[in-house]
Amino acid sequence: MAVLFFLDKNHSLAKPGFNRWLVPPAALSIHLAIGQVYALSVFKVPLTRVIGIDQSVAGDWTQIEIARIFSIAIVLLGLSAAVFGRWLENAGPRKAMFASAICFASGFFISAIGVHLHQLWLLYIGYGFIGGIGLGLGYISPVSTLIKWFPDRPGMATGLAIMGFGGGAMIGGPLAQILMTHFHSAHSVGIVEAFVVMGTIYFCFMMFGVFTVRIPEPNWKPVGWEPSARKSAMITSHNVDVETAFRTPQFWMLWVVLCMNVTAGIGIIEQASPMIQEMFKGRATPAAAAGFVGLISLFNMAGRFFWSSTSDYIGRKPTYMIFFLLGTALYIGVTFTGHQHLNSVALFVLCCLIIISMYGGGFATIPAYIRDLFGGSQVSAIHGRILTAWSVAGILGPMLVNHIRQYEINRGVPLTDAYSTVLYTMAGLLLIGFVANTLIHPLNAKYIHEEQSGTEPVTGRPAHQ
Repeated sequence: MAVLFFLDKNHSLAKPGFNRWLVPPAALSIHLAIGQVYALSVFKVPLTRVIGIDQSVAGDWTQIEIARIFSIAIVLLGLSAAVFGRWLENAGPRKAMFASAICFASGFFISAIGVHLHQLWLLYIGYGFIGGIGLGLGYISPVSTLIKWFPDRPGMATGLAIMGFGGGAMIGGPLAQILMTHFHSAHSVGIVEAFVVMGTIYFCFMMFGVFTVRIPEPNWKPVGWEPSARKSAMITSHNVDVETAFRTPQFWMLWVVLCMNVTAGIGIIEQASPMIQEMFKGRATPAAAAGFVGLISLFNMAGRFFWSSTSDYIGRKPTYMIFFLLGTALYIGVTFTGHQHLNSVALFVLCCLIIISMYGGGFATIPAYIRDLFGGSQVSAIHGRILTAWSVAGILGPMLVNHIRQYEINRGVPLTDAYSTVLYTMAGLLLIGFVANTLIHPLNAKYIHEEQSGTEPVTGRPAHQ
């Protein structure tokens, strides 16, 4: 009962004098942990050698089969965020963070059993289904809270939280590689032990967030901040409930914007380690590929903070215009980096890192975009539903990358050139996102009801700035 009382929303209400800058570290502890999903590609090749140990043999899983784990996890992330978003607004972030930690750690433990028994369906259930629910709960739990603490800088606030998700692979990738190397033997690739250790570490790490997070009292605002100072036509002075927002064209354009941006990036992230090794065969070792995964994580994380903070100054819509136009040019450019006359690993890495920074920036900017269009009262609920776009992208991105790659190989295209069609496809998706973003305009007055208006926050307790 004491645990339930501690997790209660009212028990997590901030006391007078609470420093709001203590909330971002709590959010980071959750997102750095669940962001490990971006390092799943480090396990991809070893999971295809569970039986053969040093090489794949008959009976081992294929890369396409392993890719489904990632897709299931991302699908469940979006679905659980949509389903539990409204519950989170009532239950509070602390209870949601605790549930996330339980699910995410359990996913590792169940998957360890699956590898030990060589039952792929247990990995689908463990890391994919249960772990995916943990991802969804953990992803949205601190976002709305941070926006409430930082109404003066919502882009920066969401960047502070969501950059941790992008940076999770920076920790998870090398950690997984170290653990698998340590536990590797003539009879094991070391994944079982790595999963158990990582599940334990991440659970403890996430508990820091559970114990630290606080919520402001209703109608709180920072000292000296006046909502009336905001002048952009894209920023509403009203609060729109989730059911009304769901019926607006703006919601669905945001959904397409996120889906296209994520699909274009997530397939590359999921295939990052094998991709660089295959495009630059003999020049990119498994250790170098793991380092590339770490760099991707670093830029994914930094881009989330940089681009979302930038959006506070130039606006959300112009920020996404940059993502889509520059991203299209870079995807086309990457296709030339592996060609024989260029063959530049450094240029390949540079282009990918800029792309991934904007991919991460898109995630961090979308909650502030939601807040601008629909108000701040139900950001978690609306954000959760829009994250179903991530669920679709989690299937579409890896499927396009893996199947187009295999198609190219089957028709005799050299392995080093098998990704060209993939990259052109990703560029086309970004152009679709560009069109959707141009169609986003301020909310029509017919969607704003009287009971939803006039809900700007009033002065509450001061917080340390």
